[in-house]
Amino acid sequence: MSTTLRQRSGVALLLALVSWLFLLGSGAAMAQADPAAAQVERQQTQPLNNAPVWREVRSGESHFTTVRGPETGVLIQTEGQVWRQWRNGPITFYGGILLLVVPTAIGLFFAMKGALKLHGAPTGRRLQRFSTFERVVHWGTAATFVILGLTGVCILFGKHFIAPVFGTAVLGGLLTAGKAVHNYVGPLFGVFTLLMIVAFLRDNVWQAIDSVWIRKAGGIASGEHVPSGRFNFGEKTWFWIGVTFLGLIVAGSGLVMDFPNFGQTRADMQLANVIHGVGAILLIALSLGHIYMGTIGVEGAYQSMRTGYVDETWAKEHHEAWYEEVKAGRSGHP
Repeated sequence: MSTTLRQRSGVALLLALVSWLFLLGSGAAMAQADPAAAQVERQQTQPLNNAPVWREVRSGESHFTTVRGPETGVLIQTEGQVWRQWRNGPITFYGGILLLVVPTAIGLFFAMKGALKLHGAPTGRRLQRFSTFERVVHWGTAATFVILGLTGVCILFGKHFIAPVFGTAVLGGLLTAGKAVHNYVGPLFGVFTLLMIVAFLRDNVWQAIDSVWIRKAGGIASGEHVPSGRFNFGEKTWFWIGVTFLGLIVAGSGLVMDFPNFGQTRADMQLANVIHGVGAILLIALSLGHIYMGTIGVEGAYQSMRTGYVDETWAKEHHEAWYEEVKAGRSGHP
């Protein structure tokens, strides 16, 4: 009896082992078949490696999210690539060329023509050309503009002329500090720009005498004396295009980026950045001409803004109409 039980137990164990091996083989076969079947099923629900879903994600449309705020439902904004291509492409390339060509042209002009000197001898009698308020506003605008210009040029072009010489570590430190300075000085530049417009608006209106200055190109090339009011047409052009138009555009677009917590979207910030960059480059290029004429280009021009006074000879040769009004006891303002 004992032998029979042992035989039966052995047979049962053998059958169990065979069954287990069969199930194991079947499971392996099924496991090999499952990926293929799963892939077929996946192609039905998520064709082309789930391309439709990713196209929807990259469409820029808002989807469901628990986070609240502008564009929080937009997972991927592909316009950012367009902004990057514009910033690192045409803006940097053509802007860099412009900022090289303008000072080169100014240098060549100075080398050929030199400074515009006075023809007559100074009289020693002085006229007040700028009030204290006007000079404070001018130098405040100039100082903030220079700081913003230098830091802005480093931010946009630094990787092209700083990194190759000093390395990326130095560039990173400079840009970190420069960006902070740029962000804090920017609003101050906006305030000074508004004050500049208020201070000099009445003296930059159109006058009939400006047509003479335009016709003779200010006598810059010929050296001919061309009368003008307190500001000639060239200075008025700088005021309206440089200070007012570009100044307000650069300051306004900078504020949009400085304070991103007023509902601006990423598209708004990218557009503001492009406008800011283009406007700033044009403003810097124009300012180089203004700085040249106000320093080494015209004898006595720098002293007039530094002290507020000019010699009568200087006033008569450069702004004869304004000189005649002041000498006649009038205000000298249009």
